[in-house]
Amino acid sequence: MSEPLFDKVALVGIGLIGSSLARVIRREGLAGELAISSRSKKTLDRVRVLELGDRYAADAAEAVRDADLVIVSVPVGASGAVAEAIAPALKPGAIVTDVGSTKASVIAQMQPHLPDTVHFIPGHPIAGTEDSGPDAGFAELFEGRWCILTPPEGTDAEALARLTTFWERCGAMVDRMDPGHHDMVLAIVSHLPHIIAYNIVGTADDLEAVTKSEVIKYSASGFRDFTRLAASDPTMWRDVCLHNSEAILEMLARFSEDLSALQRAIRWGDGEKLFEMFTRTRAIRRSIIEAGQDIDVPDFGRHALAHPEKP
Repeated sequence: MSEPLFDKVALVGIGLIGSSLARVIRREGLAGELAISSRSKKTLDRVRVLELGDRYAADAAEAVRDADLVIVSVPVGASGAVAEAIAPALKPGAIVTDVGSTKASVIAQMQPHLPDTVHFIPGHPIAGTEDSGPDAGFAELFEGRWCILTPPEGTDAEALARLTTFWERCGAMVDRMDPGHHDMVLAIVSHLPHIIAYNIVGTADDLEAVTKSEVIKYSASGFRDFTRLAASDPTMWRDVCLHNSEAILEMLARFSEDLSALQRAIRWGDGEKLFEMFTRTRAIRRSIIEAGQDIDVPDFGRHALAHPEKP
């Protein structure tokens, strides 16, 4: 095994992403020492049982002391409070990053609290499942997935290269992006689909003409896959909506306009318009498969791609 990239790595927050990072850091020998912090005693006790780290602390400042790499993995709404808490304990020269799916808001929350002596490089691994908590993680989560870094202007080149190497060693492909552009891209490819899924499943739950047992019993793949998205962590998605509201509202407006056009085509029996739309959008699915972000098997490849120990 090669030398560790960092003498000490600290994980602040240990849900799906954090616990997956802990596992891959262990597997790849990326840290000489791994410290884990969680405000929840129950979570921290569970992490100890799973032996995901070397040191454990309820106090985030204690966990990050002397760390060369600090990864904040909390709901985006808590980013500012975490930055404020850890700032006095950060080692000069440390790299501080995060995994949140909104970047402009995270930067606005964290940057004012962080000392100039550290390298703040926000990040977002585009990987996940509907599960949450330390038991949900697995080391293969990031393999073949993209991690987007949004380094501020003037970011130290060596620090950026080290963080890039870290994510590549975790199995990810790394890209760089402006924070605002990142938020717009994620609004359409992630945030809007989740919001639509929550809404559709909520509509089904509210229907009086169709019983809940029928919804469950007769779920075809379409509705079933919406329920997978709608099972995602509610705290995380509440924060995403609140902290990427501008981009999400823009995408919702566009979606609403396109939905009205689809409604008109159905109402007026415009088969040509419907066929053109369904043909055009079908090509997107083929492009995703060709890009290696999914595979062409039943259930959208989820069972074939899933971690072998998971159902």
